[in-house]
Amino acid sequence: MFPTMTTHLSPEQIDELDATGGRAGRPRLLLLLATRSYRTADLLAAAEAMGVEITVGSDGPTALAGLAPGATITLPLADPEATARAIAAFHAHYPVRAVVGLDDNTVVAAARAAELLHLRGNPVAAVKAARDKLTTRRLLTEAGLAQPWCRPVAWRRELAAVAAAATYPCVLKPRDLGGSRGVVRADDPAAFVAAGERIGRILEAVAVEEGEPVEETLLSEGFIPGVEVAVEGLLVGGRLHPICLFDKPDPLDGPFFEETLYTTPSRLGSATQAEIWRTAAAACDALGLVEGPVHIEVRVPPEGGCQVVEVAPRTIGGLCGRTIRLAAGVRLEEVVLTHALGGGASAVPAAVPPAGVMMLPIPHGGVLRAVGGVEAARRLPNVAEVAITVPVGSELVGLPEGDRYLGFLFARGPDPATVEQTLRDAHARLRFEIEPPAG
Repeated sequence: MFPTMTTHLSPEQIDELDATGGRAGRPRLLLLLATRSYRTADLLAAAEAMGVEITVGSDGPTALAGLAPGATITLPLADPEATARAIAAFHAHYPVRAVVGLDDNTVVAAARAAELLHLRGNPVAAVKAARDKLTTRRLLTEAGLAQPWCRPVAWRRELAAVAAAATYPCVLKPRDLGGSRGVVRADDPAAFVAAGERIGRILEAVAVEEGEPVEETLLSEGFIPGVEVAVEGLLVGGRLHPICLFDKPDPLDGPFFEETLYTTPSRLGSATQAEIWRTAAAACDALGLVEGPVHIEVRVPPEGGCQVVEVAPRTIGGLCGRTIRLAAGVRLEEVVLTHALGGGASAVPAAVPPAGVMMLPIPHGGVLRAVGGVEAARRLPNVAEVAITVPVGSELVGLPEGDRYLGFLFARGPDPATVEQTLRDAHARLRFEIEPPAG
């Protein structure tokens, strides 16, 4: 078991870490990860392949024994300032070369720690702006980027009044939750009020989970019709280096916005793709992001142009980053760690061959009792991997309340259309037995 450091480091603990947690000559990198993060194993495998020493900072105990050498640190990730101070105390005895956070709830703490230690990273204000969808909208509008109308709503007291004045269809969403959690489309005032009340209950549940005050404000904004794509890139000194552009073949029109299919390369026209990349770079500039990975959602309306849905200063979520490794032979995590340690964009692949991922949706809430068809899905031509990430016996919660998937399917092929069909065929072979909730 790795040694566990707390935020108050005794000399004995530091001596223990020096004795068991490091290997001479290897640069040390501190990874900040949520306890439930999907990507822990992939990040540690990438670090080991690169010869990088890792310390994992998390907000609770993690089961990391056997994955990689190093130490773990328990940190108050919900408090970026306290986390940064604890990392500075650790760094004074056991220097780190970089601090990286790749989950929504770790990126602010990582930026603050990097700032305090004078390491490569984004300005804290820029990361906070990206995490707050209302601030993002304001800054993008100020930069002259096309935007839907938007306004904050005090969900306990303003829903009816704002609903009466809104233009429909529109979308209601929390200001700082990810993974499409709490994002709901409304087509009329009654649906607006119902969606706002539902999101309010989600915010109350999140406050209980995290031990934080309830967020009293949500965001309402105009619905952007059209296709949606995901930009995966790396910022180095303020320049956006493309990694890949994912199409989302399944329409995302609501009422909820559960993502399923991602395929690359994009099948959009070259002029449209160039505009998407220009828009993504301008969005990063508007928010002040200058270093590290970005995952940017962009809508392309039927009339043309591009509109940014969200800017996240991290890589694509879940296990979706494996698509890059399976297609191009380069781990997305290696791209991020190489940059963090001073290598810039040297690890960015020149191109990503046709590949894709399907995030397996939760059809309804309940308890997962059995999973079938996995081997049948794996045997299909072009299927690269089938990863079921929810153990049998787990309670399932679908969108908009939930924030997880049943697992991930990966495929490679001669072209994106073949990849898409492979993923659909593999999904059709899977069987999930879900016992509905009692009552």
